[in-house]
Amino acid sequence: MASSAPEGEGPVVIHAWSAPRSLSTSLMYSFAQRDDMEVLDEPLYANFLRVTGVDRPYREDLLSKMDPDGNKVVKEVIFGPGEKTYRYCKHISKQRLPNLSSDLMKKGKHFILIRNPLNILPSFDKVVPPSFMELGIGELVSIYSELSELGKPPPVIDADDLQREPEAVLRGLCEDLGIPFQPQMLKWEAGPREFDGIWAPWWYRSVHKSTGFSKSRQYPLTFPFSFYDLLEQSLPFYNMLKRQVRRTIGSQQIPLPDPPLPVPANKKILVWVGDELLPRDSAKVSVFDSVVQGGDAVWEGLRIYDGKVFKLDEHLDRLFDSAKAMAFRNVPTRDWIKDAIFKTLIANGMFDNAHLRLTLTRGKKVTSGMSPAFNLYGCALIVLAEWKPPVYDNSHGIKLITATTRRNSPNSIDSKIHHNNLINNILAKIEGNLAQAEDAIMLDKDGFVSETNATNIFMVKKGTVLTPHADYCLPGITRATVMDLVVKENFVLHERRISLSEFHAADEVWTTGTMGEITPVVMIDGREIGDGKIGAVTRQIQNSYKVLTAGQGVPIPRNADV
Repeated sequence: MASSAPEGEGPVVIHAWSAPRSLSTSLMYSFAQRDDMEVLDEPLYANFLRVTGVDRPYREDLLSKMDPDGNKVVKEVIFGPGEKTYRYCKHISKQRLPNLSSDLMKKGKHFILIRNPLNILPSFDKVVPPSFMELGIGELVSIYSELSELGKPPPVIDADDLQREPEAVLRGLCEDLGIPFQPQMLKWEAGPREFDGIWAPWWYRSVHKSTGFSKSRQYPLTFPFSFYDLLEQSLPFYNMLKRQVRRTIGSQQIPLPDPPLPVPANKKILVWVGDELLPRDSAKVSVFDSVVQGGDAVWEGLRIYDGKVFKLDEHLDRLFDSAKAMAFRNVPTRDWIKDAIFKTLIANGMFDNAHLRLTLTRGKKVTSGMSPAFNLYGCALIVLAEWKPPVYDNSHGIKLITATTRRNSPNSIDSKIHHNNLINNILAKIEGNLAQAEDAIMLDKDGFVSETNATNIFMVKKGTVLTPHADYCLPGITRATVMDLVVKENFVLHERRISLSEFHAADEVWTTGTMGEITPVVMIDGREIGDGKIGAVTRQIQNSYKVLTAGQGVPIPRNADV
């Protein structure tokens, strides 16, 4: 039995906002099947033509038959009296013009229907030449923003989901709108409707042949590349709205829920990519970049202490040495990289307890392939700054295991180049993870200890400090700093080949690295190191390092100094 609006009240208006060619007419037909719904097909179209002056094949006919006074339409047609409980208004986003009453947005229930412009544009120009204004996806973002500011962010559905699983999407939409789902929304009879706009013969031919939501094509239409620039303009707006789409149980490629971050504040950070700062989720490099094509990049990790970047020049020296060894061309200057670092830190307000990952890629290629001859755009810089305390438990110590993966030899890939080809280290780290150890020791080809998958390593035996030669491993900057501290603290230091059994029998062991600082090791391969507690030498070096980092470093310019 059909329901009607309460006496003295108009129907509850449901505003459906979309771009053209987005299944909006099919969705209107779907809602028209309900016994409690009346529908209006683009009631603001005449106002749009009158105000903008745009041409249409049916312009004069439409203006003579539809009221072109937008505010009158809003008051008397959209929010006028009716016989049903609900009134569905199909709106094309570009028809929401500034001259319209604010009631249009403030009253009723709203939702947004989106569709990937990749699927809109191939058929868009059958009636009118496409443009950013005609497409209206940017205006959809404005509609979403305005409704959100009014305290009622609208549900967003995607036309592709609607085609793939119409019942699930419609049930979810009805739930969001606070109306009951009716199964008859899934089917309708073929042919035109009495409520169709007079533009139907130009736009509705395919929907007039339909009896429900048709399955989407398995393969897309060939894209008209004359619209490539328009696609580039429109996709960011579509993607902004797509993040708001309600996901249904049967959706393809349902994204995993956002995992908790080790430091929640890092959810909203600004990252330097190329030559600009971007929000975290927008910070991306090209699929043609060498770091994607082959891990072809060099990097550094730096720490921020009390308004200063520790060992900045030493890290930049190594970055440039690595880039030279890799035969990078068009490398940015030292001053330019420093400027990017400072801008990133200042913009994020990171002046202490932060870590910075600096990556210099060979840059974008003109076509996919291994050869650096394809890299004709120059290097690309990434400055990723995060709030990050030391990543290990430096108060109680960590456990290590020995990986079966050997540290690569300079005969293959020289670890003196601080490169992004980290598969050797990652394989060892996987072994550590599987053994529930914090990290894994890596041996060289002769079975001597080289380093861990992420850090350099030291041991203490009878008051003497030892560390492996940096033949296979990276000679870390923190390693060199700690070696200097060991000597300054009047300990004997030996740099030599060290066997694994010597580490098993050590009195103390610690690791060094920018991300973890000085980390005590209390167990290796199930063997307790010393008495299983942090040793006196380790504590002394930790304290000396803390004093050093508090006093040294390159100051970050403050806004007053810039």
